[in-house]
Amino acid sequence: MENNKYHLSIKSAFASEYAFALKAQNFHWNTEGASFYQLHLLFERIYDEVYGVVDQFAEELRALEIYAPASYSRFSMLSAIDDENQVPDERAMVEELLADSEKMAGIFKLMYDMAEEAGDHGLSNFFADRQDQHKKHSWMLRSTLK
Repeated sequence: MENNKYHLSIKSAFASEYAFALKAQNFHWNTEGASFYQLHLLFERIYDEVYGVVDQFAEELRALEIYAPASYSRFSMLSAIDDENQVPDERAMVEELLADSEKMAGIFKLMYDMAEEAGDHGLSNFFADRQDQHKKHSWMLRSTLK
């Protein structure tokens, strides 16, 4: 596997994870409506969990001698998670974050496969854990919509 493609994919996954956390925090701050309290706590739980691994993710990049992207412009260029510049209603927030969480689970599945192919088994374990966490976030968000 070409290292440049692998490294770019890892940076993209990192930027996407950071953007996902930022969106969850945005929704935490700005949710309102009948389910305000429950969603406020759910969004906080999600962004806390994701932010809790961002530093570890950056350190995984550095261990591969990859510089971690660390600016809004780089995150914007690399992220697969779209910005949310509006304040959607509470249902739309949950739907959007669910779609993004499922996207992140898919990204981490691909990253797992790439890391395994590269022989980066410790990193593939990290990606497997991230995929599992996003599946859990998706389950909670999906259940909230019922």
